[in-house]
Amino acid sequence: MCAVNGIYAYHRSAPDVDPVEAATTRDAMTRRGPDDCGLWESADHRLVLGHRRLSIIDLSEAGRQPMVSGCGRFVLCFNGEIFNYEELREELTADGERFRSSSDSEVLLKLLRRHGSDALRRLRGMFALAFWDQQTRELLLARDHFGIKPLYVADDGWQLRFASQVKALLTSRAVSRELDPAGQAGFLLTGSIPEPFTLYRAIRPLPAGHYQRCGPTGPAAPVSFLSEPSNANGNRPADLKAAVEDSIKAHLVADVPVGVFLSAGIDSAVLAALASRQNPKLEALTVGFAEYRNSDRDEVTLARQIAGRLGVRHQVSYYAREQFERDLPKVLSAMDQPSIDGLNTWIVAGAAAKAGWKTALSGLGADELFAGYPSFSDVPRWHRQASWASWVPGLGRLLRTALGPICSVLGLSPKAAGMLEYGESLGGAYLLKRGLFMPWELPGLMGRSAAREGLRRLNLVGRMDQRARRESNPAAAVSALEQGFYLKNQLLRDADWAGMSHSLEIRVPYVDTSLQQLAGGVRFNKTDLLRTAADLLPETLFERPKTGFTTPLDQWRGHPGAGWARHWAQELQCRF
Repeated sequence: MCAVNGIYAYHRSAPDVDPVEAATTRDAMTRRGPDDCGLWESADHRLVLGHRRLSIIDLSEAGRQPMVSGCGRFVLCFNGEIFNYEELREELTADGERFRSSSDSEVLLKLLRRHGSDALRRLRGMFALAFWDQQTRELLLARDHFGIKPLYVADDGWQLRFASQVKALLTSRAVSRELDPAGQAGFLLTGSIPEPFTLYRAIRPLPAGHYQRCGPTGPAAPVSFLSEPSNANGNRPADLKAAVEDSIKAHLVADVPVGVFLSAGIDSAVLAALASRQNPKLEALTVGFAEYRNSDRDEVTLARQIAGRLGVRHQVSYYAREQFERDLPKVLSAMDQPSIDGLNTWIVAGAAAKAGWKTALSGLGADELFAGYPSFSDVPRWHRQASWASWVPGLGRLLRTALGPICSVLGLSPKAAGMLEYGESLGGAYLLKRGLFMPWELPGLMGRSAAREGLRRLNLVGRMDQRARRESNPAAAVSALEQGFYLKNQLLRDADWAGMSHSLEIRVPYVDTSLQQLAGGVRFNKTDLLRTAADLLPETLFERPKTGFTTPLDQWRGHPGAGWARHWAQELQCRF
């Protein structure tokens, strides 16, 4: 896990790139890669690539980046891990390639040199990369299938800048800080900023599963490399247990110890159980809070039982309100874009880093794949109940306008007034379920003009409906919405900034191309997942209701109850 950045002066009238600016951007991401750093500049001063390294695979200097090919024509800088690199290396070796390191970076360099962008579909892992061809003077940027690793781009029409973090790009005076109303509106609606926007007009994320070329004529539009299903590891597992074990095996590849975040839930328990069978030295870590002792939200008691049953070394770290008050400036500094949901990951990642870990497995992604959220039943039901309103155009909006003040007086959620208007479609019903503020509340939060522009360009319900319509049944549609919006825009992004701020690589075996091929479309549920490791886990796990790993942030910020997230979002809005 690392950080990448670069500047490409593609326009012939653009000034040469400034290596000092590139080094400043790179070093704004030092926590992502404290082990080493590198900077490469083309001989004509039109391109500079930067890299910070967190050494996980091949700890030697042979894995340094930016990495130049033996012929000197190609240069790679890469953030992430390629979990099937050993298979790809064997294949390349059989074709006559020779390697000077045991790193996945060198395998990736040679694979891209041979196959160009066609190589991307063959990768199993999490990655964001920049690949330069000195002969064609073309820069290739690419990002993994699910968007696990971030990559942001700023193009001013003369120079293209990119980096692993938004805040790093903002160290350049050439990148405007003008706020983007679409990003602001997206944050207030969902608690994170939905792609393809950021908080700033000048910065855009490269979409997940896409590559983008930039040559002497400027950047082309991003292109998806997901048009055909990939079978990254060649042999597709035949059943769910084999597929989960296969993904865990791939995610355990490292030259440093790998631990696991263990809560009292099914996802992390299965992960710990199956991983411990492959790695007997596996360590587990649980974070507890005094506010949750002896309640349904207490993760520690059952986590201890699970760890004891598995026979893994288990550490418990308690986190207190006083620590949060001290750490809040650090959290806000590390948070790359505003998010209401990353504090829990920041806390557990910090505890892992204090324990000496550099890599950890997380159960993120299982709820989206195995229908673990209440949204899988609520969203289709709400849509069925409200779909009749679509027969009378404008009825839902009329009722929402009329009922809004009544709901406010009665202390009901603002969502109640919009049930008919937004429940008409699956996308609208999903926004009702996941939404923080509702669209009609935004003028009061960000101004009427900015709200109008932000909502128009964001078109969030339209994009959600478009995504849902590609699926064959409601459960698959909700899974696609959870993966494409909540998981990608919030959970995975939070795992990246929160983990990397502690120089900790967080790996997500449930977010895997091979596992997705077998289990995508909700072919299995949480009971099926639990059965893959049922003989290894305590029976009490089967009886525990789902709670999720949360923090007592509502109590710490003085807003206990269901509305805490709205208060926290407004606080974050003021701080960014």
